[in-house]
Amino acid sequence: MSNNVKVLLVDDNPMILGMLRGALTPLAMVSTAADAADALLKAVDDPPDLLVCDYRMSGMDGRQLVEKLRSRPRTAGAAIILLAAKSDITEKLTTPDLPIDDFVEKPFFLREATQRIKRLIDKIALEKMAKTAPSDGVLRGSLLQMNVIDLVQSLEMGRKSCALTLTSKDEKCEVYFKEGQVTHAAYGSLNGDQAVFKVLRWTDGNFQVNFEGKTTKQTTTLNTQGLLMEGLRLLDESQRDGGKAAGEEEEDVLLDS
Repeated sequence: MSNNVKVLLVDDNPMILGMLRGALTPLAMVSTAADAADALLKAVDDPPDLLVCDYRMSGMDGRQLVEKLRSRPRTAGAAIILLAAKSDITEKLTTPDLPIDDFVEKPFFLREATQRIKRLIDKIALEKMAKTAPSDGVLRGSLLQMNVIDLVQSLEMGRKSCALTLTSKDEKCEVYFKEGQVTHAAYGSLNGDQAVFKVLRWTDGNFQVNFEGKTTKQTTTLNTQGLLMEGLRLLDESQRDGGKAAGEEEEDVLLDS
């Protein structure tokens, strides 16, 4: 589903640019630029949905590029992630006059950065789907397009209030959100946190998002991020108990300017 999201990567380090492009290409339509001036031309010609840009570059830096894009109607709505050192983020970039959707702190591990960028890609993809939803206002899709974890993260990031219905074979789970926070979940005899944990492992089936769906019930005890973190911990434990060796994960790569 995310393959209709256009991402523009900008970095003057060819190695970082190449590795990020390789990691993100399965997730979106990716184009690249080696400097901000080239990125500006490409963005004006073909506005991206998401700009992932290094802050410290020779010539025009990332902040200047963002300001120019925000000042143009065609590119003002693009989501933006800046790659920057912690000191730059806290001292120069976290300001009300520079609306940034997210930061990736440098140096960063490739896998972690990819996961962070993917969260925003999924959010954008879900919003695109919502705009083309049928007249009944219910968004329908397959868990092969977007899995349960990605759905929950996207609804949280978008601060959505809705009812998410998940089905897999004869199983069904309903999860209610209020401004991005899960308030109630029901799966068979399970309610609240345990119902959410149960369905996070689903990899096939279907979903429906009803943006008119509401409930007054409050059965969850953790916020959305807490539910995801605890659910992923439990999922990891079950995978290890099933025989996955502790050292099987792929090598990660630490990237810096």
